[in-house]
Amino acid sequence: MNIYIGNLPYGVSEDDLRDAFSQFGQVQSANIITDKFSGRSKGFGFVDMPNDSEAREAIDAMNDKDFKGRTIKVNEARPREERPMRRERY
Repeated sequence: MNIYIGNLPYGVSEDDLRDAFSQFGQVQSANIITDKFSGRSKGFGFVDMPNDSEAREAIDAMNDKDFKGRTIKVNEARPREERPMRRERY
């Protein structure tokens, strides 16, 4: 199950996410979304856990909890909505 984690502190690393969620079970991947120009964290990321029951336990335990100084939002990731292509302005 793909899990969305929002309101992350900007200094959190993918290893921090992996460590926090691995206490609930196997973590397949942990990704923090970064700005493609600055490389800075956008304050959210995703953790993929192959076992759905472990993932649900992690969501229940971590949602609205303090994580390194910020209250994070954790829920099942929804598929990204298709957005129209942005036209380049010249």
